[in-house]
Amino acid sequence: MTSATIGDATLSGQVLLIDSDLDGARHLGAALAEAMLVAPVLSVADCGRAAGDLLRKARPDVVLADLGSIGDLGATPEDAVARLVRISEGALIIVMADGASVSSTLAAMRAGAHDYVAKPVNGPALANRIGELAQRHGRPRCLGAEAGQASHIADYAGFVGASSAMQFLYEQIGRVASSSAPVFITGESGTGKDVCAEALHAKGPRADRRFVAINCAAIPRDLMESELFGVARGAFTGATEDRKGAAELADGGTLFLDEIGEMDLSLQSKLLRFLQTGTISRVGETAVRKVDVRVICATNRNPMQMIAQRQFREDLFYRLHVLPIHLPPLRQRPSDIMVLARHFLDCYSLEERKRFAGFAADAAQHLTAADWPGNVRQLQNLVRRLVVMFDGGEISAAMLGAADIEAQVAAPIAVETVRPETRRLVLPMWQQEQRIIEDAVAAFGGNISLAAAALEISPSTIYRKRQSWSEMAATG
Repeated sequence: MTSATIGDATLSGQVLLIDSDLDGARHLGAALAEAMLVAPVLSVADCGRAAGDLLRKARPDVVLADLGSIGDLGATPEDAVARLVRISEGALIIVMADGASVSSTLAAMRAGAHDYVAKPVNGPALANRIGELAQRHGRPRCLGAEAGQASHIADYAGFVGASSAMQFLYEQIGRVASSSAPVFITGESGTGKDVCAEALHAKGPRADRRFVAINCAAIPRDLMESELFGVARGAFTGATEDRKGAAELADGGTLFLDEIGEMDLSLQSKLLRFLQTGTISRVGETAVRKVDVRVICATNRNPMQMIAQRQFREDLFYRLHVLPIHLPPLRQRPSDIMVLARHFLDCYSLEERKRFAGFAADAAQHLTAADWPGNVRQLQNLVRRLVVMFDGGEISAAMLGAADIEAQVAAPIAVETVRPETRRLVLPMWQQEQRIIEDAVAAFGGNISLAAAALEISPSTIYRKRQSWSEMAATG
């Protein structure tokens, strides 16, 4: 197990090569350095474990990994790539292998790799590919940029974070917002797809018109068409008056279709017709109405996999997938974790009228080391729970252990210092959220959009939480 630095440079770009063929790796490194405008700091490891040792000492901007050389990181090639992604902390990951089959390529990309190339690798071609990926994924250091040359925005239109991945996202939103073309947002649950949709609306020319969100997963299938396109009086039992649907309500503004992958196939064909013609018909009437909306949709599922499984129409996908935006998971931007945690602590401390002095070093270490499968939403919920459970002071690791009821934080934490009476008096988080949300909905006469605006959350969040509460009640 060996590692060696084989190049040096004055600028900050760093490349880690993982390949058991060290001579071949050095040859590729030399060709890559010659092809790049600025020679990178280049290191080589002969296996995944040696790469892990190097990654603990430095954070490379690009990791080039031979698939056969990282087998010690996981039971399967996909597991090995996934672990490499986790320990590389946001670097560009390019997997190399002798031959590039479709299945191995998909497996590597599914595990989090940014690209997959076949060996032998051409140095100049690889340098160009790194440049393209750096621009696409917001990695200015890979292009030889000094740290001071990039403009780091800490918060933007509801987002919080100054990592390179978030800088690229902010740039995308700024470019895309001015268009009227459909936007297709992808990303794991909890990454902020609804925030992205609202940011696109707020930054665009339709900002002074309505933003209407509809959650395709939270509304029963037999009601979805009337919710989307409206209903005429007498169309069915209970339809006592004409009612506009989300598309009409958003006329002149933005229509956000959250969880688009859950929409019934029969309704997908009607949505495609709406996108093609710009017209709708309410359920129960034949009159055609012209509607001008910008459509933004989002899903946490793989759209190509849904198409392959015949759960999503391919023609609808390409009609919607004009301007794609992908939201990075929190584990791929670890530098934002404490920025977000402090932001949520400030917000909820003000809301609960409490004073907290930030996070102790041991608490920050646990938060940063966590995997966060629930992404920003999971971190947000944990910090809110901390503020509710404790009276103030500095957040310690022991306090995290008491608040982290789903064992969300990576390392085990002792909780003996938490007062037993505090645990007895505090309601579960979901019950507190239910009370807050239902009180707000009642205060606005059942109008979910107004209640969501008052709570500063998306209407889709209320629909989603109500559905989860119903499921919990049904299961007892």
